[in-house]
Amino acid sequence: MNTKIKGSIFIILIAFIAWYFLLKPSDYTIRFEAKAATGTIFQGIQEWSAAKTKSNAENYTTLEKRNFDFIKQELKKGDEHLVYSWTLNSINDSTTKVTVDVKDENHSWYNKLTVPFITTPFREKQIDRVKDFKTGLEEHLKAFKVRIDGEGETTADYVAYISLTSVMQEKAQTMIKNDAIITGYLFNNKIKIIGKPFIEVTHWDKDKEILQFNYCFPIPKDAKFVANPKVKFKNIPAVKGLKATYFGNFRTSDRAWFALLDYADKQNVVLDSKVVENFLANPFNGGNELEWETKIIIPFSSKQE
Repeated sequence: MNTKIKGSIFIILIAFIAWYFLLKPSDYTIRFEAKAATGTIFQGIQEWSAAKTKSNAENYTTLEKRNFDFIKQELKKGDEHLVYSWTLNSINDSTTKVTVDVKDENHSWYNKLTVPFITTPFREKQIDRVKDFKTGLEEHLKAFKVRIDGEGETTADYVAYISLTSVMQEKAQTMIKNDAIITGYLFNNKIKIIGKPFIEVTHWDKDKEILQFNYCFPIPKDAKFVANPKVKFKNIPAVKGLKATYFGNFRTSDRAWFALLDYADKQNVVLDSKVVENFLANPFNGGNELEWETKIIIPFSSKQE
């Protein structure tokens, strides 16, 4: 081996060592696949870490999140100071590759020296934490089903509605809390409900995970409007978009939204954010939640080419 080749190998080795110890952002990386859309896993990470924090088992703080496919969290527990970076890459609308990069802010160099070669308490603890999350996620996935139906179209309706705002995780609770306002108005004014209730999302702040939406009940077009500070009437035109069917508790029907977003991304389809959800079951009747059916359409964007 001549001097030039030896010199090149030495430079490459030094560059690798410098990158590994000074620039590599994580001490340990765990990868796995999950049978869920990216947004479902994203929400699952937040709910799992919130449950851990609430129980005082561990204290997680979200440092950064974006696009339902990346979330960075900080964990402080005793002398532990760890940063977890979760990257979610969609394989298709029902499968996601999850990469968890873990960095120990207090013992990073030691971990980088030992983790590739021996089993350490640090490595075992990270494996156990991710396994705990996976177990919770797998249980959650048993509670609902999503079917992608392809292109579809809503029906045009004349509705009575109230405008509501909530975080995504509390959409169903917000509807239930305000249900008596609109159903009481319709009952008191003898206005017949002629279709299943639905929501029309008017604004979806994906970064803050906040929804503004109209909670709608189809009514006859000749229904007499009686002035009310909250209830309004209007026509809602039909819209075309991608359609899915969701079976499960309405609280997590956004799992179908995430599946549609991943499906659209793979199909190079641009969608609007104005989701329409038609609830075909009445949760007040109880029963098997896996039989509660919701039809969901996310309209095509007006920017569609």
